[in-house]
Amino acid sequence: MVAIGVDIGNVIIGGDTDNNAMFSDQYLMAPELPGAIETIAWLNQRSPFRGRVFLVSKCGENVQRKTWEWLAGRKFYEVTGVAEANVRFCEHRNEKAPIAKQLALTHFVDDRLEILKYLDGICASRFLFRGKAKEIKEHLDALRTVTPVESWKELRSLLGSVR
Repeated sequence: MVAIGVDIGNVIIGGDTDNNAMFSDQYLMAPELPGAIETIAWLNQRSPFRGRVFLVSKCGENVQRKTWEWLAGRKFYEVTGVAEANVRFCEHRNEKAPIAKQLALTHFVDDRLEILKYLDGICASRFLFRGKAKEIKEHLDALRTVTPVESWKELRSLLGSVR
């Protein structure tokens, strides 16, 4: 059985590491990345990942609270069918690995190559979502075992062949 983990910041919620709206008072105005919610709804309702879509995000308590509010404000759970219980947070990047193992995730989408490196041997398929050149250079060895993607449309196309 397949299961997928999806990061939230810079993967579902737009922005970038240096200018992330989730760190401001305007966090509810942070944009959804084009196609994110629609694709997650497809993954959770009509793909082999049905019912096995998890959001796994690294952030502190303040951003966790803002993220819960952003997801609720976008009616994320109603639109995608992803259960609130399928949202997990951790405080350190390497903590995504034990979460992925506990949930038996087979696929993972993240904007950080460092995190995908920690998931080597846990998630068979890992996707680097709009990776940043500086971080790719720092973790170049991990790039050979992940699939870079630039959009939700591209990711959906790749995940459409999963059985």
